[in-house]
Amino acid sequence: MKVAFASTDKIHVDEHFGRAEEFYIWEIGPTAAEFTGVVQVEAEEGDIDDRIEARGAALADCALVYVAQIGGPAAARLVAKKIHPLKSKQQEPISAVVEKLQNVLRNNPPPWLRKAMLKSERPAIG
Repeated sequence: MKVAFASTDKIHVDEHFGRAEEFYIWEIGPTAAEFTGVVQVEAEEGDIDDRIEARGAALADCALVYVAQIGGPAAARLVAKKIHPLKSKQQEPISAVVEKLQNVLRNNPPPWLRKAMLKSERPAIG
């Protein structure tokens, strides 16, 4: 499944969702994980709803997005797009988060995560 990380240094999950200009995308499965690229989002000065919408559209293929912070309305809009936001504790290294996520995937992922894993297997509608 595709997972996005909001980061300012490419190493730690350390950026607020609404301020993130780059998201680092990883393809993560139970036994393998690989960095697949960067999604850039314009640092526009516009309306907060427009910024949230732009980021949600840019991350449409992702099942999860790890951030340092995210507001309630932004989180709700991501969930409506079937993207699950997760707050990372204390600017964790992306590599550590990837490892923890793989561990959960190998064992007994919670139902919401199993559903998120299926996102990449479903054909896009539209």
